[in-house]
Amino acid sequence: MSMKIAMFGGGFNPIHTGHIMLVKAFAEALQLDKVLLVPPYITPHKHKQQDNSASLEQKMEMCRLAVKDIPFAEVSDIEIKRQGTSYTYMTLEKLSEIYPDSELFLITGADNFMTIHKWKHPEIIFSLATICGVPRNNDDISDLQRQADYLHTLGAKTYIINADIMTVSSTEIRNNILQGKSISGMVTPEVEKYILENGLYKEG
Repeated sequence: MSMKIAMFGGGFNPIHTGHIMLVKAFAEALQLDKVLLVPPYITPHKHKQQDNSASLEQKMEMCRLAVKDIPFAEVSDIEIKRQGTSYTYMTLEKLSEIYPDSELFLITGADNFMTIHKWKHPEIIFSLATICGVPRNNDDISDLQRQADYLHTLGAKTYIINADIMTVSSTEIRNNILQGKSISGMVTPEVEKYILENGLYKEG
């Protein structure tokens, strides 16, 4: 049976409200059957583990807690199992084997949408999935549209939505915790509870 399946990768250190809003917005716009959240083993641009980073298991658990009430969302350990550097083209190749008859989508934030043509083997990514982007604010939708036009010349299919996504970053959340500030609303209540109970991100 043909399904519409989206991959959503990210550091998820920790997963935040913006990530969840992004997942829900694309699921609704594209009528997705499944969204796979894929925490990386090692991200290509961050070879060094941050000193105050959560463990892989903790990131997986926070992702699970964040989407436990979203029936179409699930957390995949596909990159963690593979180990090594987590290249998106390899993950999409594997997903296309697991879901051979499905239409694949790749959900990205504005920054990744603007740089995806510089990733490893972008031609493979473009051949396997529609690249989905959302602007950070109304100002940069024209930038995204120009980038989409450029990606089309490289053979990519793109899909941009102009959704109102909360601008929050994982770095900001970690800094708040370091400074003893609240992170309420920046993450789901379950994730907030997990972070506080496990004393995550306390050390810089």
